[in-house]
Amino acid sequence: MKTLKKISFVFALLTIISNSYGQKPDSLVLTPPMGWNSWNTFKKSINEQLIKETADAMVASGLLAAGYEYLILDDGWSALQRNEEGKLYGDPEKFPSGMKALGDYIHSKGLKFGIYNCAGDKTCGGFPGSRGHEYMDARTYAEWGVDYLKYDWCNTKNLNAEGAYQTMANALNATGRPIVFSLCEWGHNEPWKWGKDIGHLWRVTGDIDMQWDGVIKHKKHETFGVWAIINMHEGIREYSGPGHWNDFDMLEVGNGLTDAEDRSHFAMWAILASPLIMGNDLRSMDQKTLEILTNKEIIAINQDSLGIQGFRLTNENNIEIWVKPLSKDAWAISFVNLNEEPYSFDFNWLKEKISDDINKRNIDFQNQTYEITDVFKNKLIGNTKESLEVTLDVHDVLMIKLVKKE
Repeated sequence: MKTLKKISFVFALLTIISNSYGQKPDSLVLTPPMGWNSWNTFKKSINEQLIKETADAMVASGLLAAGYEYLILDDGWSALQRNEEGKLYGDPEKFPSGMKALGDYIHSKGLKFGIYNCAGDKTCGGFPGSRGHEYMDARTYAEWGVDYLKYDWCNTKNLNAEGAYQTMANALNATGRPIVFSLCEWGHNEPWKWGKDIGHLWRVTGDIDMQWDGVIKHKKHETFGVWAIINMHEGIREYSGPGHWNDFDMLEVGNGLTDAEDRSHFAMWAILASPLIMGNDLRSMDQKTLEILTNKEIIAINQDSLGIQGFRLTNENNIEIWVKPLSKDAWAISFVNLNEEPYSFDFNWLKEKISDDINKRNIDFQNQTYEITDVFKNKLIGNTKESLEVTLDVHDVLMIKLVKKE
């Protein structure tokens, strides 16, 4: 009987602790989080030296100054088994100094420490998952100084997605440490409908791949090209906003797409208000990649305080036009060429009327004139009284910002 009373007391105490921290602090990510994740380039082949070199590169290259603050270790950091106390710990060969020391190093550079685990028994890579260990793991992360948790959805037989993510959210809240919670559920259970009160961002698709478009079939799963991901879900933009974001997955900029495709990819993630989580090797990236990733005007569009996800305006002749309302009555627009050859056209502003019905914002070009800035070149290119002449290379983008002319 005494044992039962102790068990009941422990569960009651956990409930009180969890509830005492209330809802997740949305203020952690009032704009989409920015950072770097190890998966796209390194998969499970990560180690202490790589992570330290990446932290150094984020600072030295100016990426931290541009806003990229989270350094996130994906799958592959953990030992294959928990320790005698049931706690997670880093693979001692890959991370000989331990995870707390690594987190201290990351923090010493002015960066924030992100880590990965999974709601199932095992992670997607076969390492220990958090199922049944949520509170212990959350406390461990807090002890290590973790600032961001990416939480995957492999090996989750018989689990309810919303319930499993809520359990880990409660565990993170109970630590008292502010930790960004990234729900990597792949969109199967429509996390945009329930994720706002649980996490800060949620994946809306399966994994991105280094492809412009299409689906890549693997033995047990599929991965998706950039434009396949963009086209995957209609009608979810209303669920995204300050503190809670639709996540279109990590960036493939610098991983082998053409320069034009890299530009379009980055521009579209800005328009979509998606988290900007780089996935390339920062230690060896070329100057063109760095210039794309640190473009201040495009980052500002992604980080705009309104936090409105953009929308497709038209798709004519395989030229897609996407629009994003911005603060101070400004607008961002991307013209993307999906053709397999260059394409030229004129865009007559006076024949257009742009309306965002969800957010009650619109432009009437008959009665208001806007100055046009090419944001990749940071150059004024005219105003909306005149037609815009556009020539786009294959899969390239013209991204502009419209600002009211005084």
